Amino acid sequence: MSVPKSLVADFRKVLGGDSVFVEEADLLCYAYDSAVLEQQKPAVALAPSTRELLGRAVAMCYQAGLPITVRGSGTNLSGATVPAPGDSAVILTSKLNRILEINARDLYAVVEPGVVTARFAEAAAAEGLFYPPDPGSREVSTLGGNVALNAGGLRGLKYGVTKDYVMGMEFFDHRGETVKTGSRTIKCVTGYNLAGLMLASEGTLGVFSSIILKLLPPPKASKAMLAAFKRFRDAAEAVAETVAARILPCTLEFMDAKCIRAAESFLNAGLPTDAGAILLIEVDGGSAEGVASDAEEVKAVCLKCGASEIREADDHREKARLWEARRNALPSLARLRPTTVLEDATVPRSRLPEMVEAVASLAARHNLEVGVFGHAGDGNLHPTILCDRRDPEEFARVEAMVDGIFEAALGLQGTLSGEHGIGLAKARWMEKETNRATVEFSKRIRGALDPKGLFNPGKKIV
Repeated sequence: MSVPKSLVADFRKVLGGDSVFVEEADLLCYAYDSAVLEQQKPAVALAPSTRELLGRAVAMCYQAGLPITVRGSGTNLSGATVPAPGDSAVILTSKLNRILEINARDLYAVVEPGVVTARFAEAAAAEGLFYPPDPGSREVSTLGGNVALNAGGLRGLKYGVTKDYVMGMEFFDHRGETVKTGSRTIKCVTGYNLAGLMLASEGTLGVFSSIILKLLPPPKASKAMLAAFKRFRDAAEAVAETVAARILPCTLEFMDAKCIRAAESFLNAGLPTDAGAILLIEVDGGSAEGVASDAEEVKAVCLKCGASEIREADDHREKARLWEARRNALPSLARLRPTTVLEDATVPRSRLPEMVEAVASLAARHNLEVGVFGHAGDGNLHPTILCDRRDPEEFARVEAMVDGIFEAALGLQGTLSGEHGIGLAKARWMEKETNRATVEFSKRIRGALDPKGLFNPGKKIV
């Protein structure tokens, strides 16, 4: 793969020599993301250092007919940042990592797309403010990627997901011109809701240059606990019953026995390794009394559903250890086999027990080793299949199980993806969840905004 030497020279002239990469050794790390998909090495990678240069890079690539894939940290799990086949460009946002403004009076911030999620949350906290979205990849993932995929996280049950915090943005169209949408005000109905269109667009409609994010006052009190269950299904029932009882924990997370044992072996966090499943629960609010009352209600529901043990975190250190165990569920499982295939089928919360049983049945039918964790409070499970990609027979069973997971989720009135996106991995399933008219309507929007079809081709809508 190659691009004309004259174009490479133009890129270097505009962006600087240290922001243009064409050597194979430099490009290999941009050939894949966290999904288990075929690698595609780009012909060139560009790392503009300012928003103005980002716009110029977009315009130059588009004019030259180079397919464009924008990449933050590449932590996504759907193939959304796998470059297009053939000669293509990856535009990196790693140098666009500035927090432009944190406004403590009006509760918003303005950021560049390459800001790491956890660093932004820490900067907001230093100003006495709270940014709730917290994807499991928060220590690495970037805010541009969070918006492009509408990332969720552990606090989604009570606080929502990324889309609930996007107030506005600026992005570049295919000509490299700046489009502005939304504002720093809570209310804004000026023009079309282009920010809503760009959310979860996976880089197929334009390239973010800055994002306005809503901030909140932090909760004044919180309490974390662990509830252990002998049976997988009982924990799922407790989730459904908690929500049905109109109790809204900040966080309600699920780990099955395989995840518990893997995480405990990895971290030695004190998890009950004899449990069939655990729920990790946090309640928060405006007063210690209110939080204590909510915690007692949650405990009562868990006991009613068969919890064998309920353990409260005594201090911040113990609470942090519990959440560290949950955040490390995936890397803990990844130590067990050469390949992990992670899905994020999501169903209405009342159907969670049925989805849990469907996953167990599929694992048994296809004779596969599966660990399940996830954001149980919002119906978002992450069945994680442990396998070896190099074994064709085993991986064929993996692919059959993934199809079964999608079928089961849609059969329970759920969705293909709660937070990981569609990317390459699920594009062929889009019509199954929606319909042909929806796909064709989306194609017409995409064609109008990307007439050459160069913005992340092959992703989302095909």
